Amino acid sequence: MNAPLKTVPRHFLDLSDHDSATLKAIIADARRRKAARTGLPKGAPDADRPLDGRVLAMIFDKQSTRTRISFDMAARQLGGSALMLTGNEMQLAREETIADTARVISRYVDAVMIRLLDHEMVEDLAANATIPVINGLTKWSHPCQIMADIQTFEEHRGSIAGATVAWVGDTNNVLHSFVHAAVKFGFKLKVASPREFPLDPEVRDWASTSDLVSFGTDPEAAVKDADCVVTDTWVSLGDDNATKRRTILKPYQVNQALMGLAARDALFMHCLPAHRGEEVVDAVIDGPQSVVFDEAENRLHAQKAILAWALS
Repeated sequence: MNAPLKTVPRHFLDLSDHDSATLKAIIADARRRKAARTGLPKGAPDADRPLDGRVLAMIFDKQSTRTRISFDMAARQLGGSALMLTGNEMQLAREETIADTARVISRYVDAVMIRLLDHEMVEDLAANATIPVINGLTKWSHPCQIMADIQTFEEHRGSIAGATVAWVGDTNNVLHSFVHAAVKFGFKLKVASPREFPLDPEVRDWASTSDLVSFGTDPEAAVKDADCVVTDTWVSLGDDNATKRRTILKPYQVNQALMGLAARDALFMHCLPAHRGEEVVDAVIDGPQSVVFDEAENRLHAQKAILAWALS
């Protein structure tokens, strides 16, 4: 008898790992799945349920609202179930290796979503797992968020290819994934950030293969005529020296004057949670150009499409 074929699991760790066609297909599936749910109660399953009988393990080491709820509901709507875990509840807290954890979990569940600051640990988990591993967020990147952002832009403005997105503020994990997305989806990304917080050299080198991404320190120059303005919190999980960071980043606040420099129909995005009065003012985040709550909703639909792709 022939031995069963061993398949390589479909991980979703970084946008840079996947070709443009795959990412665009996932976005198209997310939009299709969202449209198909029109009129359904939140708890009703989809007609197409690729997770029937399957279990998604969700591992967290920090507090979570959007990631936890959206992945839990994604699993349910796709016909499966979700198992919530924290590092403190697992033997990881007693120094079991991530590799051994991966081998064990692979025997119990069908996929893992992990939200862990240490990106190398997530990569180690994926390297040793025989089931798909999805990066729900690390200190290095936030690919699921950006898939939701692309979906949101295209719902409001059509294809993002050829558009101009301005990033204003900190050089963090969300920006890293936006850099990857610009190259993969073919839009211009203009980054304005303080000299004190330079972009990670690895990400800058990766972006240098394309002329789509530019870096500077002037927020007004970045936002000028942009089709979308994006910012994020100035103090993220794991950051030190909060007071110093706020002082340095104060000139990068997205306010009405800055938004006024963008295109007239420019969108405003923020992955949330927002620190109102710091990186963005109420008049912008609550204004007519803001699509932040569409982004939050689309985390659910984009992640359903990612799960369906990973387990197909």
